[in-house]
Amino acid sequence: MHVHYSRRNRPSQRCAEPIINAELTVPAGLVDVHTHAIDADLPDLGRRYPHDHWPSLERDSETEAELLFGGVPYRRIDHRCWSPHARIIDMDRDGVALQVLSPIPVTFCYPASPAGTAELAAAQNEFFAKVTTEHPNRFAALGAVALQDPDRAVDELRRCMGQRGFLGVEIGTRVGDTELGDPSLDRFFGVAHELGAMVFVHPSDQDLPQRVIDTGVGFGVGMPTETALAAAALIASGALTRRPDVRICLAHGGGALPAIIGRLDKGATLTGASADSSMLPSRQARQLWCDSLTYSTDALHVAVGVFGHDHIVFGSDYPFPAMPQPVDDIVNTLHADLHQRICRTNLEEHYGALLGPGPDPLSATSRHRRAHGRPAAMDAH
Repeated sequence: MHVHYSRRNRPSQRCAEPIINAELTVPAGLVDVHTHAIDADLPDLGRRYPHDHWPSLERDSETEAELLFGGVPYRRIDHRCWSPHARIIDMDRDGVALQVLSPIPVTFCYPASPAGTAELAAAQNEFFAKVTTEHPNRFAALGAVALQDPDRAVDELRRCMGQRGFLGVEIGTRVGDTELGDPSLDRFFGVAHELGAMVFVHPSDQDLPQRVIDTGVGFGVGMPTETALAAAALIASGALTRRPDVRICLAHGGGALPAIIGRLDKGATLTGASADSSMLPSRQARQLWCDSLTYSTDALHVAVGVFGHDHIVFGSDYPFPAMPQPVDDIVNTLHADLHQRICRTNLEEHYGALLGPGPDPLSATSRHRRAHGRPAAMDAH
């Protein structure tokens, strides 16, 4: 992200600083950490790696496309997925100052050839780098890595942080049958800490069990449960103790983890942990971050209680139908200090001072309502 650092907010000397251009600043408004994008011209990996399933795009027009996976239609998408100009129109309408781009999870491709997945990750990262270079005060990025090959993932992570100036990378909730707490991934997370990278953990519907798919609750139950399982595995394996300073951010408000953290604590005490132990799951969870995408004010408050008011960032899932309307609908119910922290300050404190005032609590809601023909007077509370 192209920002400047204040002395107070400068990262630890143990962490390498991202590439900075102090003359570029981010305008006032929301900083949206959870958005997805994809290159409209993906490499044709099916030719070189025909035994694996790969994502591809079939463009119907300048603004519409079918995203396929393994040659099978996966979802309809539009030009907001690949056009920064289309995104900026929406951002200006909704009062979003900066979006952090990240891969669409179907492109993780962890079961596929490591070489092919690494090639796909590099291609996506080049696309993100092009967008962030051309629009440095409106976009930042979380890159892709081939996590099934930790050495390749480390190499790509270093390129993302050192050459492209990304905030970090996005990964899935597990790598095949390997949990994120597995020691085989310690080096990857260690390098993420060394570089000051955010590791954004996002579930993929490709990992959901058939039972969840058959009952039609993949979005409502399967995805948040996958995230909770990933976080619980990080806690139970001791990985957060081995990696105490890595910035791991869980999508969707931490999934189901906030709802089950008390039960995890009880399970720990039943197996011998003391009630005041620093190893209690609820204590370890304070090391984690999450985004604000909970769809419920009550759920967001629970997440604040679990992760802390300083470990939550704003997320919308743009440009997909799951995003709230308006984008800041839930966070606008929060008191001013917490609203400011989630929408901007928490990220500033770890990735530099984003110049300019923070978001107006009513700006995005007002803009959205005006754009959709609703009078601004309706914004008065």
